[in-house]
Amino acid sequence: MLWRQIVMVVGLVPFVACSAGDAVRQTGAAEPLAESGSPVVQPSDIPADVQPDSWARLPLPQRDELDEDGQRAFDIIVNPESRYSAGLRGPIGMWMYSPRMAEHIFPASSYLRFGTSKDQRLTELVILATAREVRSQYEWSAHEPAALREGLEPEIIELVKRRADLDTVADVPGLGEHERVVIEFVREVLTEEKVRSETFSQARDLFGDDGVMDLAGLVGYYNYVNLTIKTFDLQLAPGRERLLPDPW
Repeated sequence: MLWRQIVMVVGLVPFVACSAGDAVRQTGAAEPLAESGSPVVQPSDIPADVQPDSWARLPLPQRDELDEDGQRAFDIIVNPESRYSAGLRGPIGMWMYSPRMAEHIFPASSYLRFGTSKDQRLTELVILATAREVRSQYEWSAHEPAALREGLEPEIIELVKRRADLDTVADVPGLGEHERVVIEFVREVLTEEKVRSETFSQARDLFGDDGVMDLAGLVGYYNYVNLTIKTFDLQLAPGRERLLPDPW
C-alpha cells in the first residue's frame, strides 16, 4: 500500500566532514545567495510593497473583519488542534483573501503533508525536490530544517540542492531506490512534457496506485504554494537565513 514498505531510520544525521562535492557531481555552480551578499535576510532586502505583519503584499486578514463564510474558513485553519493554532502565517495567510477556496484547500494540504500512510522523511524529500525545481527560496528555507528533523540525510539534501545528476552519484548515505525514484519523479513531472514510463512504473511498483496519486498531489500542492508565494511576493523575515543558493 501507500509507502508502507519504506523502513527508514528517523534520526538527525550530522553533516560529514567532507564536502558534498566529494559525493556528487554538480550540474551547475552555486549562485550568489542575495544581492546584499549575505545569506541572512536584511531589512533592506524587503520590497517596499511588502507588509511587516505578513511579509507579503497584503496584510494578514483579521477574523473580526471577515464575514460569516470567512470566519468559518478562518476557524478551520486557526484552532487549537491545527498546526496554525497560533494564527495565520505564510502562504496560507494569503489564502484567506479567498476564504471559500481556503476552506476547501486547507484540509487537502493537511492530508497531503501529514495524512497519508507514508514516511515523513520521504515527504520532506518530495517537498524539497519540488521547491528546488520551482526555484522557491521561501519553501526550501522553510523545509530544509524540517527535513533534517525528520532524518533526511544532509548528503541527499545537498544533491537535491545542487540538482546533481543521479546517474553519476553513488554511495550517498540514505540514497536508495525510493529516494531516487522520488527525485526523478519530481524533476520529470515539473520540468518535462510528462513523467517517463519507466519512472512511472518504478513509482507504481514502490508506492502503489494510490501512492503515485498522492505523490503527484503533494508535488502539485507545493507548486501551488509557490504560485501563492510568487503572487504575493512572500518574503523570509529579516534575520532568517536563505538556505538555497539563488536559482534565478
